[in-house]
Amino acid sequence: MRPRPVRPAGWWFDGLLLAALVALTVALAAGHLFGLDRTVADWCDGHRPTAARWVAMTLNLLGQGTPLTLLAAGLGVLLAVRLRSVRPILPPVVAFVLTTFTIGPLKVWTARPAPSASIKEPFLSPEQTLPLFQHDLPVRFAQSYPSGHVANAIVWYGVLALLLAPLLRTFGRTMPARLVTVIRVVPPAVVFCTTVYLSWHWLTDSVAGLLLGLLLDRLLRRMPWDDLPLPGRLRRWDRPFTSRP
Repeated sequence: MRPRPVRPAGWWFDGLLLAALVALTVALAAGHLFGLDRTVADWCDGHRPTAARWVAMTLNLLGQGTPLTLLAAGLGVLLAVRLRSVRPILPPVVAFVLTTFTIGPLKVWTARPAPSASIKEPFLSPEQTLPLFQHDLPVRFAQSYPSGHVANAIVWYGVLALLLAPLLRTFGRTMPARLVTVIRVVPPAVVFCTTVYLSWHWLTDSVAGLLLGLLLDRLLRRMPWDDLPLPGRLRRWDRPFTSRP
């Protein structure tokens, strides 16, 4: 088995993403970048008319993890039925495992409140909403870092792009490369901007979600889905799907 190619090639970019995520977390833990987060949040709070707020809330639905998971699973099952292969089910399953055991635990470990924690429960002072590692707060009030909306959007739209192209081929259609890029880039970018604009996350929360999402996405894109070994009972259902013409 050989990993599938990614761009930029090599593991150096993965290391750079991980190093940037660690550096950002360390900087926040030391109390840095709070001024930037507060400035961006205050600007958004002062430039959010009702119409813009509703538009942003609607667009932010693009980053809902559960619907994206179900959609990707549904596409995987549909493609599996059409190809008589279990392999299209593997990407949604692996993506679910990766996101479950990275995003959630990081949120709990870093224990950072959202900007809105000063205007609704637990009604912290503005200064108390910024630091990480506030484990004295109930977990539901301290899960802002990193942004799960952003990380999930990057991972799941990557999985959708991976499945849509071979699914369309089963109907005799092709998927333009530019459309693949649009699916991968536009929804996560919209989610990033709207999450910050709505003050549902600090700017650095969304940057951390971006770094983590890109790292997980590169791991998934490397997976040789057509060559992964399967148990004996499933070898009759192991037709490839990413490399089919």
